[in-house]
Amino acid sequence: MPTRLAAVPALALATSLAVAGCGADEPPASSAPPDGPAASASDDHGEVAGAVEVDEPPLGLTTIDRAGVVRHLDLLDETATDLADLGRARAVHTDGRFVFAQTPRGVEVVDSGVWTWDHVDHFHYYRAEPRQVGRVVGRGPVTVATTSSSTSGGSGLFFGSGEAVMLDTGALADGEVVERYRLDVAPHDGMLVPVGDAALLTEPGPTGRAARVVVLDAEGRPTGEEHPCRHAASTVTTRVGAVVGCADGALLATVEDDVLQVRRIDLPPRADAPAPTSFAGRDGRPTVAGLADAGRVWLLDTREESWRLLDAPVPLAQVTAVDDDDEHVVGLTTDGRVAVIDGGSGDLLATTGPLAGRSLRDGVGVPTLVVDQQRAYLSAPAERRLHEIDFADDARVARTFRTPTPPLLLAGTGR
Repeated sequence: MPTRLAAVPALALATSLAVAGCGADEPPASSAPPDGPAASASDDHGEVAGAVEVDEPPLGLTTIDRAGVVRHLDLLDETATDLADLGRARAVHTDGRFVFAQTPRGVEVVDSGVWTWDHVDHFHYYRAEPRQVGRVVGRGPVTVATTSSSTSGGSGLFFGSGEAVMLDTGALADGEVVERYRLDVAPHDGMLVPVGDAALLTEPGPTGRAARVVVLDAEGRPTGEEHPCRHAASTVTTRVGAVVGCADGALLATVEDDVLQVRRIDLPPRADAPAPTSFAGRDGRPTVAGLADAGRVWLLDTREESWRLLDAPVPLAQVTAVDDDDEHVVGLTTDGRVAVIDGGSGDLLATTGPLAGRSLRDGVGVPTLVVDQQRAYLSAPAERRLHEIDFADDARVARTFRTPTPPLLLAGTGR
């Protein structure tokens, strides 16, 4: 049964976007011109049997504690619901609806029951019954790569043992785990990235690290096309396409007129900062952020196909791009504060007080920072807190939720 988490203080809920009908003339502020992956999506508006369309984004925070209990906090009515009991989990990934949790047995898939469907010039919002969907068996650390759709296409899983699995995302929406294909490749720290009906699969070089990506067709067969990508180490989906990070830049994969296009975005000449090993940004936006090191931030604009390097005004442990009109960049400092940075100038705009300092010092879980159009959310496992920060209002802490157990892993859902 849902329970209500205590908010400290119980301040007003974050303002929500109103849903726009299919005849709307003005897109929401978070949408973009119809030049991204959503433009080629089907016209079913993301509907799923048994789901109910709602009038506002059903935003939530889904957490996993030390015992493996998956708990969903509804940010609209502040109720918390236990969704599943997975046992010990090591890492988590989400596409905004499904939660992919790595466990010793493989990857457990949980449907949070909330999602947003991007119709290019407006959005549709849905709620359904949350449920534990099933398990994908695999060995070793796993990288999960998803698309902008949680009702169609594929979700790629790559286990350190060399098992590459493409899941049917539409089947996940129907409550089933269906493998489109499973491949055995040389073990390495790799990834399988869905792009339309195709996919990018990393292959290792002589050193054992990922050195290139090969293109696979819808059945998982190599097409013969490959692209160098030395030390491929990260992937993210933006409004424009799928990104694979390389030691000297990134690959951007898009589908244009049903044809897969892969383009290289090189780091600027004479850049003295290493490429980021991970990317983060607001769902549905073209720009993502990644750390070069604690003192420098890379911004990758996939629409302009360009990089920008900022000197961080404070030492950072994590960073993410809001990509709004004010170019806000939000980071977690090395002493547990949330910092708001001007993505144009690199200036420090505001910081919170220490929110996750004990978590960073004691190593009780890793604090996780996620953003949406209006708020940033930070988990503080050791402090047993979830914080909501209004980054546009001098980093004001709008709400703080106490959790019954440490929220070791966090995923932003309903987005």
